[in-house]
Amino acid sequence: MVWYAYLAYFGAGALLANAVPHFVAGISGSRFQSPFASPPGVGESSSLVNVLWGTTNLVLGWLLLFGVGEFAIGITRDCLMVLLGVLAAGVGLAIHFGSVRGSS
Repeated sequence: MVWYAYLAYFGAGALLANAVPHFVAGISGSRFQSPFASPPGVGESSSLVNVLWGTTNLVLGWLLLFGVGEFAIGITRDCLMVLLGVLAAGVGLAIHFGSVRGSS
């Protein structure tokens, strides 16, 4: 497998992890931080903006996962890279949103 496929799988994991809080907040009708708020990443956007942003992350993650290389589900390096992307984004998002929301 070419090296950039692993990079794409890592990015896919990060995008898929980022899709979850935005989409969940949006469909539950809650405001949540987004890159489109003022200031970006700190201010809160409407639930509609968060549903759209979460869906965008989901679609881009899906495209990276299945559009680059030949992704194999199972105990593979492919899945390991996705998991590492999810973990890296999850830790980064937890630290960021914890400090913004005052619950770190």
